Amino acid sequence: MKLQQYIVFGGILTTLLFASCANRGQGPQGGPRDSIPPVVMKETPLNGTLNFTGKEIVVQFDEYIQLDDVQKNVLISPPQQTPPEVKAIGKKLSVVFQEDLIDSTTYTLDFGPAICDYNEKVPLEGYVFSFSTGDVIDSLAISGKLYDAATLNPMPFVIVGIHRNLSDSALSTIPFTRITRTDSEGNFIIHNIHAGTYRLYALNDISRDYIYQPGEALAYADSLIVPSCRIEEHTDTIWKDTLGIDLLTGDTLFTRLVDSTYTHQVTHSYPESLIMRCFEESKQRRYFQRVFREEQHVFSLVFSAPQDTLPIIRALRPSEVDSLGNDSSWVDFLQHSMLQASLNKDTLTFWLTDSLAIGMDSIYLQMQYKVTDSLYNLVDKIDTVLAVYRHPRLSEKARETYERNKRNRKLELKTNASSKFEIYDTIQVLSAFPIDSLNDDMFHLWQKVDTILKPMAVKIEKKDSMAMEVYIMAKLLPEASYQLKIDSAACIDIYGTSNDSIEATLKLKSKEEYSSLTVKLESFDSLARIQLLNDKDVVIRELPATNDGAKFEYLAPTTYYLRLYIDLDGDGKWTTGDWLLKRQPEPIYYFPKKLKLRANWDFEENFDHLAIPRTNSKPKALVGKDNKKKR
Repeated sequence: MKLQQYIVFGGILTTLLFASCANRGQGPQGGPRDSIPPVVMKETPLNGTLNFTGKEIVVQFDEYIQLDDVQKNVLISPPQQTPPEVKAIGKKLSVVFQEDLIDSTTYTLDFGPAICDYNEKVPLEGYVFSFSTGDVIDSLAISGKLYDAATLNPMPFVIVGIHRNLSDSALSTIPFTRITRTDSEGNFIIHNIHAGTYRLYALNDISRDYIYQPGEALAYADSLIVPSCRIEEHTDTIWKDTLGIDLLTGDTLFTRLVDSTYTHQVTHSYPESLIMRCFEESKQRRYFQRVFREEQHVFSLVFSAPQDTLPIIRALRPSEVDSLGNDSSWVDFLQHSMLQASLNKDTLTFWLTDSLAIGMDSIYLQMQYKVTDSLYNLVDKIDTVLAVYRHPRLSEKARETYERNKRNRKLELKTNASSKFEIYDTIQVLSAFPIDSLNDDMFHLWQKVDTILKPMAVKIEKKDSMAMEVYIMAKLLPEASYQLKIDSAACIDIYGTSNDSIEATLKLKSKEEYSSLTVKLESFDSLARIQLLNDKDVVIRELPATNDGAKFEYLAPTTYYLRLYIDLDGDGKWTTGDWLLKRQPEPIYYFPKKLKLRANWDFEENFDHLAIPRTNSKPKALVGKDNKKKR
């Protein structure tokens, strides 16, 4: 076929050359882009060969070829510890095995998009070569599709494999029995399977050893897989195409009519259309990352993952560090410091209050904390850490200014109160330093009624004992204006520094500028939690499902999407899977349509999450968007 194309193309080229002699102002235009992939002309041995004992497979093509990312695109099943050597030599493809083949075993070489033509790099898709070292070619197959459990996006180019060994330990100790890789749409087919019972997995095989390593994303089928096949009769249609002329318009008419039907037998492999959900376990490697001390009075210890319990930390005496002698006057300054732990305890910040400690450029610490070993077991570790403060390199004049600013420092307070304040927000006040004392009476909020300021009742709430985040609780009304004032010295930090007074104006939108949305479940599930999403697949708000529906109020009039998950463990958040516990990720369902809300409208939607297969329900506008980390 390609030869015919070349002959035709040569004739066209000759014609163009003669035409150019008559019109020299027109340069050569070039030919059409080659869009035809390489064609297999000869295979040595033949595809499907039995009792193969050789070391090399050679495939001859109709044109020069090149290979694209062999390591990524070419798979051999069952996998080998040493992959075969795959080379392109002119019009030939050579596969040389680097290790002995297993007796009485069917081998499958899946080349994916690796084989391309030399000029245009058009890939030969779907070329699979099979052979057997025994008397038969195993012919069973299983197929399905792999999705990301957290987003329901198809997962491309992920290893899918089966184990004949049914023990749980096989996944993490021995390579798969047979493998394949998902295509660009997440579809997979495992070919040439021997009859038997298997476990099915998917694995984001970062280590490329076909063995599960903690930290790699995975999926697993809950039940055992028993491949089978059966012959089924299919009826197909033979169509007859005719051309005619419309007598009224003179247009050419194309008509397709049924010519005949015929019945033929087709072999179907089962199971097919399996759905697998890939997930990343919540387990993370725990280790100490770093210490940083950007100011003399504070330093932070950063760990790689959340901590269940706080590490045991003590400051080392000088004699423990460099054996300089008597340190009887030394005091453990950490006992007098304030410890600020992040929400998940992965960052510990020490605010030093001892003047001698603040003046120490180098602080030695001993830490006892938990780390994960190679099997993700938690074990104790003891480290010595040095927190160093490096003075900024400044000119004499700049240093004088720097020291003067330190002496004259005021406690900086920031607030989210502004003219663009939303009615569903809470007024926040943030401090740059831990607060030692706070006077509630020096926080004022007034409602503006015409030209009169009407005092509002407020309640001051601290986020924690550090009081670096304070909430001003008040009942705010739509379309109202407010004045906020915090008096000077309302807050005094742990270093005795007070704030200057700050003021802010709040103007809230009218209720008519917002929308509301009530979501009712057709198949009510008390464990369901409904999420409102933006067009980036990011959660905006979340509410539990109720019999009366989940009502989202004061929404900006724009486009939204809906999703729900079944909160099986009742912790109020989506929970991923766990292989050792045999726990699948909590199921997620998307509402199939986008919702375009208008101002001053109350919308109501019925969400029948069981009516559509959840893997087909995600709106096309959101497919491919991956914002798991933003949830």
